[in-house]
Amino acid sequence: MTLDQTLLTERVQALLVEALQVEPDIVTPELTFGDLPQWDSLGHMEVMMRLEEHFGVDINGDTIAALTSVPKICTYIEEQSDGK
Repeated sequence: MTLDQTLLTERVQALLVEALQVEPDIVTPELTFGDLPQWDSLGHMEVMMRLEEHFGVDINGDTIAALTSVPKICTYIEEQSDGK
């Protein structure tokens, strides 16, 4: 993992902490949807809204269903950034 990838992972983790209102130590780089009670369908929508706002990415219905882990979210953000 490069430095940029590490920083992106850390930013996504911090966003999840805010969106889900959980302690930072339980949001790991491998966290997936459903691992925490807070990351349920409502929590997922909060995460998606914050991703759009923070990273300036567009998230549609298909994307919402696919972004179910920290690594998948990071990959999507990287792909969107490369295209700009």
